[in-house]
Amino acid sequence: MSTAQLVWLITGASQGFGRRLVHAALSRGDKVIATSRSIEKVHDLVQQAAARSEVLAVLTLDVTSERRVIEDVVDEAVRIWGRIDVLVNNAGYGYPGLVEEGGTDWIRLQFETNFFGLMEVTNAVLPHMRSKRKGTLVNMGSRSAWKPEIPFIGPYSASKAAVHAITETLSVELAQFGIHVLLVEPGGFLTEGAYGYPPFQDPAKMIPDYDEMRTQAASGFATIRQGIRGDPDKAMNALVDVVRGEGVAQGREWPGYLILGEDVEADIKRKMKKMESVLDTWSDVTRGVNLEP
Repeated sequence: MSTAQLVWLITGASQGFGRRLVHAALSRGDKVIATSRSIEKVHDLVQQAAARSEVLAVLTLDVTSERRVIEDVVDEAVRIWGRIDVLVNNAGYGYPGLVEEGGTDWIRLQFETNFFGLMEVTNAVLPHMRSKRKGTLVNMGSRSAWKPEIPFIGPYSASKAAVHAITETLSVELAQFGIHVLLVEPGGFLTEGAYGYPPFQDPAKMIPDYDEMRTQAASGFATIRQGIRGDPDKAMNALVDVVRGEGVAQGREWPGYLILGEDVEADIKRKMKKMESVLDTWSDVTRGVNLEP
């Protein structure tokens, strides 16, 4: 259990998981540097920071900015309390759209925030953590990396699958520096922006062959919020527990993964069963491609 006061840097704090994580960390007595692409969207946090400057600071940070800009913001964050103990890469977007219609421009737009933005912030923070030989890196993944077989979520799923892969690699590379790495894999949670982004709808790029699928997918996205059961406040309190080694994490080893929600649990088990079936059914082919002895 951590009894020390931690300093958190949280991206995407204007709403959703980020906003709730700010309050969850503060409630444990920690210090928080909350960042948002638009300072207007966190005006209330700015006011709170003015009254609680000893534990809360707010900075403007667009994770798609140029590298030097991101590094400058991180350096400014470090100067506030002399360190960053926990980095939470929470900023992200889910742009729905059919893969062929959106094309690579739509995919790049998704990756710029969810993957490359995450990596730029991470690489700006890591030198500070390495110098102290301790820290915690938290990357927000998604159930969509386990269940991408749904029209409209291809670009988002791909960006989150990339986050999953790079986080697992970082967990190995950073262990030597005393830096813990946590991949958070949430299912559906009732946040303000959940399934709220408009789908790709460029009339000039609509492909008639996809008309029926597009209509059905758009209709499904319009109603999906009704079935969401995840409580984002509970989820972020569980995350703070794991980082601090208390509450639900008391006495447990560092998990590396934090899977949040019954839906993502079912998705992971389903994907594992699917892959096991393919391995079993095609084992003769899988094992039959070695060089002859």
